[in-house]
Amino acid sequence: MKNNERLANFALAGLTLAPLLVKVDPNLNVILTACLAVYVGCYRSVKPTPPSETMSNEHAMRFPFVGSAMLLSLFLLFKFLSKDLVNAVLTCYFFVLGIIALSATLLPAIKRYLPKHWNDDLITWHFPYFRSLEIEFTRSQIVAAIPGTFFCAWYASQKHWLANNILGLAFCIQGIEMLSLGSFKTGVILLAGLFVYDIFWVFFTPVMVSVAKSFDAPIKLLFPTADAKRPFSMLGLGDIVIPGIFVALALRFDVSRGKDSQYFKSAFLGYTVGLVLTIVVMNWFQAAQPALLYIVPAVIGFLAAHVIWNGEVQPLLEFNESKSASSSQDSSEIDSAKKVE
Repeated sequence: MKNNERLANFALAGLTLAPLLVKVDPNLNVILTACLAVYVGCYRSVKPTPPSETMSNEHAMRFPFVGSAMLLSLFLLFKFLSKDLVNAVLTCYFFVLGIIALSATLLPAIKRYLPKHWNDDLITWHFPYFRSLEIEFTRSQIVAAIPGTFFCAWYASQKHWLANNILGLAFCIQGIEMLSLGSFKTGVILLAGLFVYDIFWVFFTPVMVSVAKSFDAPIKLLFPTADAKRPFSMLGLGDIVIPGIFVALALRFDVSRGKDSQYFKSAFLGYTVGLVLTIVVMNWFQAAQPALLYIVPAVIGFLAAHVIWNGEVQPLLEFNESKSASSSQDSSEIDSAKKVE
């Protein structure tokens, strides 16, 4: 791990714990926490081999509609059912999901201190009565899941804002690390669709704000304030993960060409500027703002301006991780065949 990556991890951990000890301006906390989460997730997304599964253009087009259906369903559930009942069910769901996300986030740090065969040897477990269903895991993953389980139990029992934020950050980092857009064309389609989605559900309906306030689960980060009427500022995980996977794609594009992180820097700067603009407008109007309204144009705009300036529009548009993965797999098969011969 490079020094800047290690520094970002420590900074994110310190910033998360800081409000327990000192007063931290919530606006500054939002900006720094979100930017550090994106930075950490982007560098963790760089793997020795390209991702084998990527998002298609069709999936990107459908995503805003699927998200809208889920959002409206949650709104109706909170409207017609007991809020406590809905949140109890969601807590059970996020308890399991949190263990998986937190253990996966901790695993790279833990596995360095464990025997090599604990990291490599797979254990297969079959579900009782459903023998066709199986789960594969390593001993290292079991070790990483132990602190994750205790932590999620603390979250489920206390619902403390710190536990909420740590789980939320684990979801963000894992989302940026594991999800791949495949190409910048797919990324632009997804961001453009969610740009409209965010504006519609925040400005034209009460649905988004209502669900965010009712949903007692780590789908948002909470930042303590000094205002008794509004004890927390909030930032949805989608405002970190969705732009984050686009910024991560820019970093992997740089890495694939063997160059310094030039386009990553411009995309990351765009994310930071968009987030700062969101906070400024929110405080100016004293009203909730759709963060993607400002982040999406900034991320795409900064990256596009940089690419056009360098005259490298065509290589960026032709970049496709799914094709890279296929080429890598074919090369591996050829190498294996040569070794056999």
